[in-house]
Order: sequence, then C-alpha cells, then structure tokens
Amino acid sequence: MPGRRTSPFVARFALPLALLASWWLVTARGWVKSYQFASPHDVLVELENLATTGALWHDLGASIARVAAGFGIALALAIVLGALVGGSRAVERALDPTLQAIRAVPSLAWVPLILLWLGIGETAKITLVAIGAFFPIYVALVAGIRGVDRKLVEVGASFGLSRAALIVRVLVPATLPQLLVGARIGLTQAWLFLVAAELLAATNGIGFLLTDGQQTSRTDEILVAILLFALCGKLSESGMRWLERRLVGWTDTVPG
Repeated sequence: MPGRRTSPFVARFALPLALLASWWLVTARGWVKSYQFASPHDVLVELENLATTGALWHDLGASIARVAAGFGIALALAIVLGALVGGSRAVERALDPTLQAIRAVPSLAWVPLILLWLGIGETAKITLVAIGAFFPIYVALVAGIRGVDRKLVEVGASFGLSRAALIVRVLVPATLPQLLVGARIGLTQAWLFLVAAELLAATNGIGFLLTDGQQTSRTDEILVAILLFALCGKLSESGMRWLERRLVGWTDTVPG
C-alpha cells in the first residue's frame, strides 16, 4: 500500500538479521574456512562456555569499570574546562589552541608515552579512555555555550537574575542538549579507546579476549569479543539517547 510506514521492528532489525543470515550462509556452505571465520553456532558455544566458567562476567565487568571511570573523569574535566573556555575569550586564547593540538594526536600515539609514565596498570588504561572521551564533550560544550542566544541572557538580566542564577536558569538549560550529544559521542569514544588500552597490556577485559583469541587462532573467541564491544557500545549509546529524551524533551526540534 503506497505511503504505508515500515514497522519499527522491521526497520530496526532488518539489517542485523540480514547480516546474521549472510554470516550463517557463508560459514555453512564452507565458502570461508572455520579457522578464518567462525560460524554463529561456534560463537554461541564459546559465549556459553565463557559465561559458564565466569570468565565472561569477569572480563565484561573489568571493561565496564574502566569505561565508567575514564568517562567520569573526562566528563568532569570537560565540563570545567569547557565552561572556562566557553565563558571567556582570554581563557580560550590561553587553553584552546593547545587542547585542539592534543585532540589531533591519534589515540595509539599516546600509548607508548602513557605506558612509560604510568606502567601497565589500571591507571594507564583509565587515562587512555579518559583522553578519548574528553574531547567530544569539551568541543560540544564550548560550541553550546558560544551558541546561546544573547537575547536569552539579556532577558534574564533584565529580570534581575544574578550571575549564578543566569548560569543555572539560562546557560545550563540552553547548553544541555549540546552537552548531552557530546557526552554520547564521548562515551562511544571511550569504548574505542578501551580497545587500544586492553589490546596492549591487559590480563582481563574484552580486549584481553580479543588478544587471547588472536594468539591462539580462535576466531570464535575473537568474534565473541567483537560482538561484546558492539553490544556494549550500542547499549551505552541507547542509554545516552534515552537520557537526552528525558532531560531535553522540552526542546522544539524537527521530528525524526
């Protein structure tokens, strides 16, 4: 029927189901060798084995803890520095050029220096995750502050609001949508940087599963780790989108 809308289930799961079917077909027909690309059945068996032994929950918990710690540090620093830079041209001239230069450095370039400074412990991994999550939040917050309509501030001042009240009642609500978008991107970046951290020096975590599968030529273990990264990243992104809808549902935006 012309103009009929696709059901939400079909729109959301059509592509993943098509990819799963293609994966099963390629491995079932023997077009790809099992040592090169494990079948969905082999991956499910390995996932069950890891869950039964408890290794899955141990590694998953370690990775989630690192992301949570790194993201929390990045969020706090980004809010402080973003507010300072966004609120003062003098601070922007002093800090922003250096921060933008640091932002341009690839993530893997930090690894050798961080390992030399901090060793191979948890501090190094959390630091690398924090670096990855910091810049999207910082950039979004500065842009949000600079994008606040001057008339809103002038109206608030005309009603006698103090500087603190202007920040709480005008600037914070006006910049909150951009801050949450930056936080969502930063949380995704945190998972990406976690891969680099755990691939190099880790005895647990999802990245450790990835390394262990590579060293033992276990494609089923490698695919389990990849799927876990994808699932964690997607759940994090969906959680942040839900938080955005709850906190900034008052905004008048174009419907999707």
